[in-house]
Amino acid sequence: MKKTYRMILLLAMAGLMTITSGASAADRAPDELVFAFHVTISPAWFDPANTPAQVTPYGILMTLHDALVRPYPGERSGPALAESWTESEDGLTYAFKLRPGVTFHHGAPVTATDVEFSFQRYKGSGAGVLHEKVKRVEVVDAQTIRFHLHKPWPDFMTFYGSTATSAGFVVPKAYVEEVGEDGFKKHPIGAGPFKFVSHTPGVELVLEAFEGHWRKVSNIKKMTIKSVPDIDTRLAMLKTGEADYAVALSGLVAEEVQRDPNLTLVETRHASIFWIEFPDQWEPKSVWFDKRVRLAVNYALDRAAINDAACLGFCPPAGVIVPRVMDYALQTEPIPYDPEKAKQLLAEAGYPNGFDAGELVPIPPFFVVGEAVVSYLNAVGIKVKMRTMERAAFYAAWREKKLKGLFVTGAGASGNAATRVEAFIYSKGAYPTGGYDDIDALFLKQAEERDSAKREAVLHQIQQLTIDRVMFAPIMDLRALVGVGPRVVEHQIHAIPLHPFPAYEDIVLKGK
Repeated sequence: MKKTYRMILLLAMAGLMTITSGASAADRAPDELVFAFHVTISPAWFDPANTPAQVTPYGILMTLHDALVRPYPGERSGPALAESWTESEDGLTYAFKLRPGVTFHHGAPVTATDVEFSFQRYKGSGAGVLHEKVKRVEVVDAQTIRFHLHKPWPDFMTFYGSTATSAGFVVPKAYVEEVGEDGFKKHPIGAGPFKFVSHTPGVELVLEAFEGHWRKVSNIKKMTIKSVPDIDTRLAMLKTGEADYAVALSGLVAEEVQRDPNLTLVETRHASIFWIEFPDQWEPKSVWFDKRVRLAVNYALDRAAINDAACLGFCPPAGVIVPRVMDYALQTEPIPYDPEKAKQLLAEAGYPNGFDAGELVPIPPFFVVGEAVVSYLNAVGIKVKMRTMERAAFYAAWREKKLKGLFVTGAGASGNAATRVEAFIYSKGAYPTGGYDDIDALFLKQAEERDSAKREAVLHQIQQLTIDRVMFAPIMDLRALVGVGPRVVEHQIHAIPLHPFPAYEDIVLKGK
């Protein structure tokens, strides 16, 4: 079966090579780079104000924008637009000093007023807890800003200074007010290493190096990020030289890159994970209200086999929805694969012959994982059919709580266990459809605990409760696979700690 599929893949790829019409490597200047993205690029990702608790938007945001503090090569959270910051002894005040001379792409200086404006307009993931914890923002002078908290909050810098949220990214106040929210998305201006040139919806985003960036001027002078949701097309573009990077490869396509001596397959090392959500588990009339049914799903999954099929063995099976590389993650083993135990649990729950569970939607474009989950669930009597969605529609439906039954999802934003609990477990977070009062109380307790060991104990307790109550079916930590073409000398994919995208401005191409 696998051999037959591989032959079909190769034939399809050969056909795609004849119809892809982009410029080959020979047609590009030695300082031009092409990325083949796995999703359709959303203009929402040009503006940090509404970023969800997902990592994909940062593949765009970190080209166009910069933050006071953010991850960059060698730094999980280092000084960027701010040259320094201090925390008061009582933990109530954080003061930032901006770098002198930093400007936005259109030449206007980055000031503390822009920082305050950007924070106040932020409405993305984590906005609720940020605005709840921050008492006021004080613009001291053009180069100095202070954040005053109601109570000590040890995670302020995690939420503000990492890709757990995009609240720390700074946009030009005067320009946003001049062009409006929609105008800003059509032509964003930031302070990042690349400037916006053009965006063709559904096709590509074109960027050029910002000569005034504070850290360095990019080795890449022109970068084109293409929207290529089809995985076989991304592979064909990589093989023909139309693309230098092909993102989010899996299964037999990733194997094909491994076998090609001209290409390199690189596994990312970021804080990402797949799991199954049970959004109806809080509804007494739902089949998913029964803990035994949710536990049956967990026993039905052969996580090691899913890892091999989709991720070539790079993605370790998971026992909790907080990635193991995160601070305060509970290091625990997954529920073992036991289909007979799954069937027994279904029978005990009143479904000796299984039941029709309707549709299962997998997070795009990771359909190999979705297909594997469907196969394992069907094998134990949980009858589901896979339905695919476009990525932006999936995220919108998830956040608006329109996805029912069960679905495969994932997240790759950085931070620590507390940021994941806030987004996906805490009942008042952006994504949960329900929750538990005791877990909510524990989340609020750890948020004020300044002793690291005590915080860890509470966060471990929260994660263990999600296991005990079978709130999720964790699948595996994701080590997203990226194909790299022969023009790339230094791919920089591992340069930024816990980040799946390369340090774009540090990429080195042949001839440069």
